Amino acid sequence: MRRRFAVGEREFEWDGRPVRLLSGALHYFRVHEGHWDHRLAMLRAMGLNCVETYVPWNLHEPRPGEFRELAALGRFLDAVGRAGLLAIVRPGPYICAEWENGGLPHWLTGPLGRAVRTRDPRYLRAVDGWLAGVLPEVVSRQCDRGGPVIMVQVENEYGSYGSDTAYLAHLAGRLRALGVTVPLFTSDGPEDHMLTGGSVPGLTATVNFGSGAREAFATLRRHRPDGPLMCMEFWCGWFSHWSTGPDGGAGAAVRDAEDAAAALREILECGASVNIYMAHGGTSFGGWAGANRSGALQDGALLPTVTSYDYDAPVDERGRPTAKFWRFREVLAPYAAGPLPEPPSPLPVLAAPTEVRLTGWASMDVVVDGLGGPEVRSGVPPTFEELDVDRGLVRYRVRVPGPRQPYDLRVRGLRDRAVTFVDGVPGPVLGDGDEDASLGSVAGPAEVELWVESLGRVNYGPRLGEPKGITVGVLHERQYLHGVRARGLRLDALEDAAAVAGLAFDAPRGRAGARGLHRGTVVVPTGGGGEAMLELPGWTRGFVWVGGFPLGRYWSAGPQRALYVPGPCLRAGANEVLVLELEGGGRGPAEAPRLVP
Repeated sequence: MRRRFAVGEREFEWDGRPVRLLSGALHYFRVHEGHWDHRLAMLRAMGLNCVETYVPWNLHEPRPGEFRELAALGRFLDAVGRAGLLAIVRPGPYICAEWENGGLPHWLTGPLGRAVRTRDPRYLRAVDGWLAGVLPEVVSRQCDRGGPVIMVQVENEYGSYGSDTAYLAHLAGRLRALGVTVPLFTSDGPEDHMLTGGSVPGLTATVNFGSGAREAFATLRRHRPDGPLMCMEFWCGWFSHWSTGPDGGAGAAVRDAEDAAAALREILECGASVNIYMAHGGTSFGGWAGANRSGALQDGALLPTVTSYDYDAPVDERGRPTAKFWRFREVLAPYAAGPLPEPPSPLPVLAAPTEVRLTGWASMDVVVDGLGGPEVRSGVPPTFEELDVDRGLVRYRVRVPGPRQPYDLRVRGLRDRAVTFVDGVPGPVLGDGDEDASLGSVAGPAEVELWVESLGRVNYGPRLGEPKGITVGVLHERQYLHGVRARGLRLDALEDAAAVAGLAFDAPRGRAGARGLHRGTVVVPTGGGGEAMLELPGWTRGFVWVGGFPLGRYWSAGPQRALYVPGPCLRAGANEVLVLELEGGGRGPAEAPRLVP
């Protein structure tokens, strides 16, 4: 049935009647498709009438013009409709979301750099192609065509980044030209410079905050005397970083349930609509977690984000209600239309701990030579972007000429982490923090290898879109070393089952936790499958796939100690497990990975 959603002078309107949006953020790409219905039912049971999702451009267009699984967005929106919820869609092009590169493709930010998110014609051509590809999944599901979609966002928190009003006007025009008929909106921080830079005349402006609703809405009213009030991102929790930077060791982010519930109540008492960010966070599967930079202006040391996007949300990473869920349900119930449904039945969990039986091991050279891209020979080290690596690593090889005496060997512009070897002997593991990262004194001649891993591209702030890899060069004393050989390995190469099966695997004996690709199986008894966590005691850092599904990055640095394994990934019988250990030499003897309930 066709419905009408509109923006009134003070309230949103649904078929001509005032309506308050009680929305919750749930990213379809952070939840296994087999769990969509369950998670949406949890949101309804909490008292919500709407769900909001971003759409990550880089996930769906991994290479220019090569669209992948756009239909997943449509299937999710259909699930939203079946659940009796409305939908708010935020299609980018930039999404932040603690997601790799803020959703922007590496193949675009690489050549364009700081020209992204501006009126630059090259950038706009790519954006127009993206919107033309993704919007058919949205347009056909708008409420005035019988679907659940009631609003679409123009860009995202643009006032925190730039001030190109021509760019924002272009986006709004393209959305309308491509068939978006529901209201358009912007969302920004409740600060004058952010609202000035990010809002668009004639479009609904919303604000994002975690507390202080009255002050935030007062700021919004100075800019928009009329129109509904809405907090588009009520930050009820927060995300966590791997404990490697200035905030290292802080542990998982937690917000008290009573404090969050009081802040939610204040929003509603202001007569405003709300979108709880996150209602259910989920998981940044596949190494898609982004990174931040430290400092008040987000321009300091790299802070890579953990794989779990639990966010201390009301519905936790495994889909279970938390204390925050029940407190939010109490706050939302008086504003809901009728009695709230009960939460769905809990999902089954793994019956008992089960060990992964390791069956093979392949060295990193075997993996990168067998699954990586072509080796590039260059005068200077090519970046990840130049090698078409979105998520993964690059092996750089360079020769120190000789004979010559020992000098300090340094890597300038390293992003982000390098495992090093000199004449086959392991050297130091280098990090992003220094302008010059040193391997120590090296005499010539010598063969040097640097295995550089991206820990996630920055998703917010002025360093958005910065390149990865060795971005300047390798110096011996003051002399640049030229004649570099580089080969990149994309993580998605390990999802090619036939290619992986073709690698030369050795016996795994005594190699648990060693650097390289480990293959194994975990047997799930009939009727014993379900939700699980994967533990890797004694392993250092890398990525895991179960049954071909990419779980994401693990790292002994913490605070995250295990990876979430959705129940639909595990079938009765033998399930293949791949573990790509990038560093080796963990804290104590490594054991076989294991699934635990």
